[in-house]
Amino acid sequence: MKVLVIGAAGKTGRAVVEQAVAAGHQVTAFVHKADEYEVSDVRVIEGDATDGDAMDAAVLGQDAVIDTIGGKTPYKATTLESSAAKTIIASMQRNGVRRLVVTSMIGEGDSEANATLYERLLISTFLRGADKDKAAMESAVESSGLEWVILRPALLNDDPAKGNVRVFDAETGEKAHKITRADLAAFMLAQLNGNEYLHQAVTIANS
Repeated sequence: MKVLVIGAAGKTGRAVVEQAVAAGHQVTAFVHKADEYEVSDVRVIEGDATDGDAMDAAVLGQDAVIDTIGGKTPYKATTLESSAAKTIIASMQRNGVRRLVVTSMIGEGDSEANATLYERLLISTFLRGADKDKAAMESAVESSGLEWVILRPALLNDDPAKGNVRVFDAETGEKAHKITRADLAAFMLAQLNGNEYLHQAVTIANS
């Protein structure tokens, strides 16, 4: 499958690219600065994710798109993720690409019920800027008319993959604590072909 990974230079993006290549996908990595990104067996496109022309160059000919964009200053007000999502969606619509998998965070929408007290404190303080931006991003994706899946991971860490990912139901209120980026990446890639969570925002964690 031809897969475009947007935000490929970030920690989650790198994990997705590595696993996608290992799985035999033809990967295009969309990054802000190509000269700082060196990964073998990957087509690299440099650009701003809010630039429609740059996005068209990356989206054209793809089978699916994975959006892993995340800001570096989540405590500041921003529209980075929502603006990029709107650009990505418009490009996919223009170029006939249907499958979109995006990463959000726990605490968005009904996943607030699954957030621990610590996670809620983080969202209201350190992640307060990202919170509003991710909510707007999710809204854009949900109204896109595409084949979308939104993933809301618990707190991310760089531990080795555990190989197990649990899906949490907001109705139970069970708390989702943390997840490795490697396991998040694997779950994202599983959504390229699977339809179990199509048109859903899914809360996931290792525990």
